[in-house]
Amino acid sequence: MTGRHRIPKCGSDPPVLSVYLDLALSALTAVNDAVRELAHLLPRPATEAPRKDWAAVARQLGADLPADYKHFIATHGGGYVDNYLWILEPGCANDNYDLVDNDEERTEAFEYLWDGDEDKPREMEEGARLIPWASTDNGEFLFWLTRPGQDPDTWTVMVNEARGSDWEHFDTGFAPFLLAVLSGTLRSGILSDRFPTTPHDFRPAGDFV
Repeated sequence: MTGRHRIPKCGSDPPVLSVYLDLALSALTAVNDAVRELAHLLPRPATEAPRKDWAAVARQLGADLPADYKHFIATHGGGYVDNYLWILEPGCANDNYDLVDNDEERTEAFEYLWDGDEDKPREMEEGARLIPWASTDNGEFLFWLTRPGQDPDTWTVMVNEARGSDWEHFDTGFAPFLLAVLSGTLRSGILSDRFPTTPHDFRPAGDFV
C-alpha cells in the first residue's frame, strides 16, 4: 500500500489500513480452515512423516515456503494423491519427487524454453519465480507463483500442461487450492478429468522407493 492517509477523526469511517487488516485476517482464517479440512479429507500415513529442517530448505531454495505447505508435510509428508498427483517434498526418499531437485530441473528447462521460441506466461513479470510443489503421472506441474518481497503465505498457484505452453493461474494458495480441487469445488482445464477420485487416497512417496 502506498501514499499517505489522514488519521480519521473520531466517529468517522475506519481507516483504510483496518480494511486491509480485516481482509488479511479473513484470508488467513480461510487458509487455516483449509489446512484443517485437508487433514480430515486425506488419510494420514500409518508412519510419521520425517521432520524437515526448513531453515536449510530455505537456504537451498533461496526462499522460505508457505506455512500451510509446511504443515501438510509435517502431518502427511510428500506423497501420491488419488493415483495421480504427487505432492513434492524437500529431502524426499524418492528422488523423482524431491522439491529442491524438481525446482532446479524446472528452472533449467524454463530458461531453455523461454530463451527460445516459447513465451513466458503473462503472470511472469520481471523478478517473478515459479517453485514447483506437485507433479502428475501425465507430466503436468503445479507451482507457486512468487514475486520479490512477497510473503510466501500469499503465493498463488500456477498449473502447466505436460510438455506444452498452456498455463492456468489460480488466485489462491497451496491448501485452499488442493482442498477445492479434491472437494470438487474447483476444476482445472489442464489436470485430468479422472482426478480426484473418491474415496480419497494418499500414499507416502517413501512407499515407492
